[in-house]
Amino acid sequence: MTVKRPSLHRNAPLSVEGRRRLVERCKSRPIAHVAAEMGISRACASKWVNRFRRYGELGLHDRSSAPRHQPTATPGEVVEQIERLRREHKWSAARITFELSAQGIQISRRTITRHLEQLGLSRRRFIDPDGESNRTARQITAHRPGHMVHIDVKKAGRIPYGGGWRVHGRGSTQAKSAERQKRRTGRRGYIYLHSAIDGFSRLAYTEALPNEKATTAIAFMHRARVWFAAHGITTIERIVTDNGACYRADAFARALLGARHQRITPYTPRHNGKVERYHRILAEEFLYARSWQSEQQRSDALRVWNIHYNYHRPHGAAGNQPPAVRLPLTVTNVLSSYT
Repeated sequence: MTVKRPSLHRNAPLSVEGRRRLVERCKSRPIAHVAAEMGISRACASKWVNRFRRYGELGLHDRSSAPRHQPTATPGEVVEQIERLRREHKWSAARITFELSAQGIQISRRTITRHLEQLGLSRRRFIDPDGESNRTARQITAHRPGHMVHIDVKKAGRIPYGGGWRVHGRGSTQAKSAERQKRRTGRRGYIYLHSAIDGFSRLAYTEALPNEKATTAIAFMHRARVWFAAHGITTIERIVTDNGACYRADAFARALLGARHQRITPYTPRHNGKVERYHRILAEEFLYARSWQSEQQRSDALRVWNIHYNYHRPHGAAGNQPPAVRLPLTVTNVLSSYT
């Protein structure tokens, strides 16, 4: 096991080269005089001179700060076994913990993780001789309409009446007035865009709502289910969300109506990438594509955006056709939008 040696702090009076000079000067002069000249104590100077006399050049280098006796240290044969299991099977620390426990070796997962870091095997790409990743990215594919519906919330700044700072500038009278109003009322200046997108067709439904509470998310999900049913998606098999508080609520789990709820791995938004990409399109082509005079104006235009995205805008996943062309039921945009 490799031991990390301590490094010199920025105010250290002696480096390795300084210790050599100290030893050379002490060959012809008293140690106390040389120590006072170099700004160190006599005990410190004697320590390095004695180390040089006993160990030679190696004695001038820093030693490990690890104690000589460690009763709770992991035995060397266990560390070798951890390294062997990692290199041969590419197992994670949790799997190695399980395998060692089956052999009667009790060791925590955190301890194994620390040993893998010290061995330089904490990342899978460190195991490969070429430094490449051994893990192949798998694509999340929906096989039919309603197979996977991705839901997420995007927070956007609320636009004050008359336009925000994007129209008038940050230091404008309108921007300062809106900031004072926000502080006075205590209302957060955000609007929450709840979106649901079908993973197969990329058909998307978005509403601008005042918050992201569980009750709001549940009501949105029910309205989205009715909207999808008007487009021929009558059965939703799986609902994919992140780990937001509104999606972790028990009430949300009870309101799925038989659909399987799949929450993504924490801090891995790419597992919900279809709706994340849709929100990026929404921001680039709608939210910040023009200047808005009020939040009501932008909310009203959102309904038009839904029609544009689903029926007119070409989408790469649909062969550069609108998402609606991949639906089994042919409907008109007027019928589906006003159902």
